[in-house]
Amino acid sequence: MNVDRSPMLTRRQFIIAGATASGALVLGIPALGDEANARRLGFFVEIGTDNRVRIGSSQPEIGQGVRTALPMLVAEELDVAWSQVDVTPMPLGLVRTNDGFTWKYGVQGVGGSTGLTSNLALMRQVGATARERLLRAGAARLGATVDECRTVEGTVVCDRANASLPYASLVADAAKLPEAEAPASLKSPDEYRIVGKRHGNVQVRDIVTGKARYGIDTEVPGMRYAVIARSPWLNGTVKRIDDAAARQIRGVLDVFEIEGPAMGEPYQILASGVAVVATTTWAAIKGRAALRVEWEKGPSAEDSSERFWADNERMLATRGQIGVDDGDFDDAFAKASTQVVRRYQVPFASHAPMEPQNAFAHVQEDRCHIIAPTQTPSGASRSAAWVTGLERDQIHVEFTRVGGGFGRRLTNDYVAEAALISKRTGWPIKLQWTREDDIKNDFYRPAGTHEMKAGVDENGEVIAWAHRLASASKYYRRPNMPDERLWQAELYSDDFPRHIVPNLQLEYHHNAIGVPRGSWRAPAHTANAFVVQSFLDEVAHETGEDPLALRLRLLGELRELPYENHGGPTFNPGRLARLTRFVAERIDYAKPRGAGRGVGIATHFTFGGYAAHAIEVSVSDAGDLTIERIVAAMDVGYAIHPNAVEAQLQGGTVDGLSTALGLEITVRDGQIEQSNFHDYPLAKIAAFPARFEAHVLDYDDTPTGAGEMGLPSAAPALTNAIFAATGKRLRRLPIGDQLRA
Repeated sequence: MNVDRSPMLTRRQFIIAGATASGALVLGIPALGDEANARRLGFFVEIGTDNRVRIGSSQPEIGQGVRTALPMLVAEELDVAWSQVDVTPMPLGLVRTNDGFTWKYGVQGVGGSTGLTSNLALMRQVGATARERLLRAGAARLGATVDECRTVEGTVVCDRANASLPYASLVADAAKLPEAEAPASLKSPDEYRIVGKRHGNVQVRDIVTGKARYGIDTEVPGMRYAVIARSPWLNGTVKRIDDAAARQIRGVLDVFEIEGPAMGEPYQILASGVAVVATTTWAAIKGRAALRVEWEKGPSAEDSSERFWADNERMLATRGQIGVDDGDFDDAFAKASTQVVRRYQVPFASHAPMEPQNAFAHVQEDRCHIIAPTQTPSGASRSAAWVTGLERDQIHVEFTRVGGGFGRRLTNDYVAEAALISKRTGWPIKLQWTREDDIKNDFYRPAGTHEMKAGVDENGEVIAWAHRLASASKYYRRPNMPDERLWQAELYSDDFPRHIVPNLQLEYHHNAIGVPRGSWRAPAHTANAFVVQSFLDEVAHETGEDPLALRLRLLGELRELPYENHGGPTFNPGRLARLTRFVAERIDYAKPRGAGRGVGIATHFTFGGYAAHAIEVSVSDAGDLTIERIVAAMDVGYAIHPNAVEAQLQGGTVDGLSTALGLEITVRDGQIEQSNFHDYPLAKIAAFPARFEAHVLDYDDTPTGAGEMGLPSAAPALTNAIFAATGKRLRRLPIGDQLRA
């Protein structure tokens, strides 16, 4: 297996630790530095006296299956049966160095489909090194050479001696062995018995029986409960508080102001507000309802969706910042025999995870304890350090299973809030956001207006391509982020059709609306895939070419193109063509269909993975849309945990279609208008067909993540299908009631 994408550890970084008091063998990876102390750092593998193997899982689990996939790698290289493995979560591990902090258990954090790949090499080495130690210990016990021994599912076997020893009996000996001179050898994929095979996620039983613990389930003796009344106006502040009635609510203990960031400053917490602390969450919510707060509306009080879209149109009438400029777009476009220009709109969207934001914090004089559902426990540590003034090694961070991440929990503002309230009161605090808090106070997916321009020559070749965008960059109000880089979060420089169409421009205008925004699953790809894949269909329609044929011709054969964005360093458009052909064949693309029925195709590359969707729909004369069939395919190189990859493709497809069908965050008079699922309606299960195929096609033996790529191509496949069925092109999301117009 090629693991070049993952950082390799030096020999010095990878050392066996000692035996535990119970006689178990533990493996750790010390930080750089003193090896004597390093032997007490890091615990990934423990082999009990009963020969069961406990493997530590160091990554946040947000539903992507990484808590199963990484231990599978360890178990594979350790050569034990998956049935003898137990998995246990680990806390954040940071170690102080001379110039800051480094990871104790390897990189901890998930996002950008990196949770697996950033730890792939590390986990394999953990398992292989343990096996190598046990093999040496077993050989010595049996009076054999290492070459005369082998391992079989938790046992060292010597055929010459016709004897075998379970790992459990070798723990003490293995722990005393010196480091091997050479790195432990790794298995080849054809030797895999666990990796690449279908296994259920390790927490499935706990999830379905209600035993799984999420952040919202945190209970600590003596803790108090808090909620925050946040400014309803974007960037508004507290002007005056009358908390007399709130303090009369039984159980309310304290009420005080939370100061938010000034307009333009980076976010540590999201909004100004008033904290209410009580003996129960319900008492805190009742106390908040009894507050009388006069708000200073602030600088964003005049912001509205109408003004945002109008500003975008005005911006696109002018020249913006040119991010990429290949060839001579203006000249090629002017000479093209066919010119196609279209505009599309993609709205703000909320993450809307099922588990609203929450965090536990207990700040004491010399330490702080955090428990939170977060994608970035290190970020939680930084947020708590910012609030408390403590050093990061004085902050202990536990992270629970996460009830939906989608990028929202890359930001730890809710951890900072909890720590701030605990520091102020001295109590252990559980901060709870309600659903309404969450919908109205998010770091939303950026919205934007896209103008696409293509020039096609007399031979049907696309010779000019421009993507002009006016949007609210997610990089806005990030620390140390210069304005000239805002475009890079919204237009990825090497995305298709870069390096395929010779004359290509990316142009950007920034709309500094006061709406907070941040990473949303597959970030800008969700917008750009819709735009690019819709526009391709429109170019094909204008030139009389079949959309599938145009796609395949542009994508071409297997070849590696340079790709500097997330998921690089190369992009192979031929892999997209492979998936596109596959889904087209599975859905019988060429089959004639009656009036009101059609098939749409779309494909996209992101975060190192490839995906394609073929969707068949029917639309009644009244505009009722029915998704009749979905065929989705994904190529993540090699699927370490196929069940999880398939689930990510299914979930990403549902997420993408749900958002395309009906989700939009709007602004009126400086306030977010939506508040809960009644006006931010996630699609119900009935919206999806029983004929929903999700295919995972391996390509080589190099795995990549799978969290993002199943989403972007779902929406354009749907709108392309609608066009095929009705001749009506939808250039604005969400679809909503547009088909009834």
